[in-house]
Amino acid sequence: MILGIETSCDDTAAALITQDGTCLAHKKASQIDVHKAWGGIVPNLAAREHTNLLPPLIEQLFDDAGGAVQDLKAVAATCGPGLIGSLLVGATFGKAVAMGLNIPFLSINHLEAHGLVPLYKTNLTFPYLLLLISGGHTQFFLMRDLEDYHLLGETLDDALGEAFDKVARLLGLGYPGGPALEECAQTGNPQAFSLPAPLKGRPDCNFSFSGLKTAMAQLVTRHKDALADPSSSCQADMAASFQATIGTVLEDRLKYAVTLARKRAPTLAHLVISGGVAANQNLRNRLHKAAQQNSMKLTVPPAEWCTDNGLMVAWAGLMRYKTGRVPALKDALAFEPRARWPLARITQEKEVMS
Repeated sequence: MILGIETSCDDTAAALITQDGTCLAHKKASQIDVHKAWGGIVPNLAAREHTNLLPPLIEQLFDDAGGAVQDLKAVAATCGPGLIGSLLVGATFGKAVAMGLNIPFLSINHLEAHGLVPLYKTNLTFPYLLLLISGGHTQFFLMRDLEDYHLLGETLDDALGEAFDKVARLLGLGYPGGPALEECAQTGNPQAFSLPAPLKGRPDCNFSFSGLKTAMAQLVTRHKDALADPSSSCQADMAASFQATIGTVLEDRLKYAVTLARKRAPTLAHLVISGGVAANQNLRNRLHKAAQQNSMKLTVPPAEWCTDNGLMVAWAGLMRYKTGRVPALKDALAFEPRARWPLARITQEKEVMS
């Protein structure tokens, strides 16, 4: 078995998989109730909760799997990017298990885990175009092979998930904002309000969402009376208009990303979206149509594997384990978690080593 541990932000998660990829068990503990009162994630509270939640969660994981810790062949833990306090909890726990059993410890990049989980139990193969959309990241990557990732474009300011959360707060929808805004938008008119589509038509595949957030803040101020009226559809219309604008931006940016990616991989035929925002069904539908228009096939992990989870970490660890990318335990234990760990840096480090 391989144990995967995920504590990069506010979700405490772990999974056990076998060497043939079978998931024996996976567990996840949410901290939503802890952070809801603050309207967002409080880093020191997140780290404290991981410390309290992880040991019993791991114990329950092994009970569910019907296995013993002595059966482990390796431990994989997210070591960045993320909240450094949260990362330290999961990485330290994983290192202690690996050291105690004298088995490999695998430091996993959180973004890479999101990018590789679409390969789990699917027919997808390299290369593919990855759109990673989460609370902290919005990036296009050409995934050419394991540890061979080329950054094509990224957000110039705010991540898409952060924009969803901020707009949800502006509309009084609470926390977590992404799911709440998606639900509210279902009854709204997506053409009710005209909003700017940042960078639309610009010949690259970067993103920008700060201006769109500002436009939404101004819109909320202008229509505060309607928003206060419970009989008004204003809140739902604003949510739907914002979500529709995001869809327009993603479709436009995808067009340029495909062009750039095919210069390096002419036969590229697969688009993958992953990360927490990929759980948004409206955006999935928009990107499905956009992929078809660009002669691409869309692959999206099940919603439970889009948000932070332990299986994606265990799977990334298994891919490394099976291909022999296993550092000596002494070197692995010396690897320090890092708040910033760009995915493209993995490719650079590989090239330097080779």
